[in-house]
Amino acid sequence: MTRTPWEQPFLAESAEVAGLRRVVRRHLRSWGLTDVVDAAEICVSELVANVIRHVGEGTPVTLAIEMNGTHLRVALRDPETRVLPTLVHAGADDESGRGMALLDAVSTRWGVILGSESKMVWCDLATSLATPDGHVDDRRVTKGEACLTLYSGVDARGGRAGAAVMEEAAIELIADLLHWLRVHGSDVDEALDRAQTRFETETGAG
Repeated sequence: MTRTPWEQPFLAESAEVAGLRRVVRRHLRSWGLTDVVDAAEICVSELVANVIRHVGEGTPVTLAIEMNGTHLRVALRDPETRVLPTLVHAGADDESGRGMALLDAVSTRWGVILGSESKMVWCDLATSLATPDGHVDDRRVTKGEACLTLYSGVDARGGRAGAAVMEEAAIELIADLLHWLRVHGSDVDEALDRAQTRFETETGAG
């Protein structure tokens, strides 16, 4: 699976956070990384809140999501190079100071990349991927790979070069299964609806 890096420019405002979390959730589910969705949403919220609090509301920023090896990197770029995030240990009665501590708790590591006119605060989240272009250990995916390997005679784990070939094989397999259902008297549309419902229930993609 190819996970292409993407960026989203926006203004650092509290009203933007919910929409950003939805976008991140949708991208990570399409990447098969549902195991880090919650942590990624927390990182997005805290990175934006940190800019609002210490740089200023309405600051133009850019959210970037990409793979860093088998880790997912969530990063936020802003134009203020003089204000750097600091990890502090807030007390129970403190009203602030918990943002970076929360980000530190959910991520494997985090840091700052300083440029001449901007800085990028990033955090890396551990996934269950064995390789950057692989997929998480999932029973359904493993069964699907086994079916495709038998069906096409090609190893479904053949890497990026064979991804398009395997996608076509998967579509052909689905079409053949629909033909099988039709000749056995099943309602094809109903079968597709049931499969889609089951998929959305299992992946939270609804």
